[in-house]
Amino acid sequence: MPNRVTLNAGYPSILESELLWARAQGLIPAGTQTLAKGPGQYVNGVAPKYLYRGRGARVWDPDGNEYLDLSMAIGPVVLGYAHPAVNLAVKRQLDDGITFSLMHPLEVELAERIHDIIPCAHAVRFAKTGAEATSAAVRVARAFTGRTKVLCCGYHGWHDWYIGVTDRHAGVPEETRELTYTFDYNDIGSLEAALSDDVACVILEPVVFQLPANNFLEQVKAACERAGALLVFDEMWTGFRLALGGAQAHYGVVPDLATFSKAIANGMPLSVLTGRADVMQLLERDVFFFSTFGGEALSLAAALATIREIEEHEVPGHLAALGRRLRDGYHALANSLGMSEITDCVGPACRTLVTFNPEAVAPLEAKSLVQQELLRWGILWSGTHTLSLAHTDEDIEYILRAYENVLPVLRDAIGSGSVRTRLRGAPVEPVFRRTGGFNLKPRT
Repeated sequence: MPNRVTLNAGYPSILESELLWARAQGLIPAGTQTLAKGPGQYVNGVAPKYLYRGRGARVWDPDGNEYLDLSMAIGPVVLGYAHPAVNLAVKRQLDDGITFSLMHPLEVELAERIHDIIPCAHAVRFAKTGAEATSAAVRVARAFTGRTKVLCCGYHGWHDWYIGVTDRHAGVPEETRELTYTFDYNDIGSLEAALSDDVACVILEPVVFQLPANNFLEQVKAACERAGALLVFDEMWTGFRLALGGAQAHYGVVPDLATFSKAIANGMPLSVLTGRADVMQLLERDVFFFSTFGGEALSLAAALATIREIEEHEVPGHLAALGRRLRDGYHALANSLGMSEITDCVGPACRTLVTFNPEAVAPLEAKSLVQQELLRWGILWSGTHTLSLAHTDEDIEYILRAYENVLPVLRDAIGSGSVRTRLRGAPVEPVFRRTGGFNLKPRT
């Protein structure tokens, strides 16, 4: 009998997942198309490796096990899986066609909607992935300023200009790596020390899990203006989730350029580059940024339907209300269990992160044990609470009840020094072996 979203007698049987994984070996490098979805992010041998169906906030694996999903496809599914209004829009467009020999009217309609709701969106261009949009932003910023260097803060995709500053930079020429540097979030001094007259742009995620302090975003904008560098907000996570118009609307700080993807189309592949008209004008001819599938109609139709649903159902408010309940409830549980010095729940309410104090426990092992035990409750969890319109008050109550039972398991394992031995499989792996101090400028 497959496991359900309840307290199950044992861990889910994942035979079909493992058989599929065996077939992938040697055929698909790394076994996955998306690193955050790969088996390295889940307890090997316990968690499912594949999902084949989703509805609302629930997903099912090939063995028929059902889970309450707290990752939501790593962010894109903001309304819920198979959301009726989005499905209907895609089906209607599918009947008319997907990609055409000329442009499609949906390109104009969606550009107009984005222009209306995103403060910086004086001009709009479409692509398929977030990495494309951020790379286009960097290219057009270099063209507009006549400068070459980039300062970044956050994760911005797999392309050379960014990934070269991480420890997964094989294949990126040293000359390219020397053009990008990082600065620390909420540390305006680290940015000001790096800014110089050869910096084309500063690109950052305006908020991830650490909230901006001391008017940090305002200070970043002012520093860019003084230095003559463009400010780019990477709003892959914040767009249409923190607010309909993204972090720039939420915090009232308007960048020169901004990029969006993930939640804009509830799972369909679409990314957006927006920004100042005078900067974006370079995309008319001077800066080349075109692709065959940029105007693919199914994703455009999905985005229009998603935006309508976000507005009609006030989705950012729904996510914030549920997220506050979950975050506050986690804090209360940790305090009641005497674990507030061990674990925390941080970040904006719409998407929070469970953290573990490295002075008390090996964080990846603690995360693995919590993940493993939540699987018995039918909860698919990889450290974050990425919520959707489909999540309900009852779901939040259930998640907190699961934590109420799982956190004592972690506490007892820490007390007995048995966290690692209680794992029934290999623990989760870091995405990057280094998580800070990448290619700082000036050199330290």
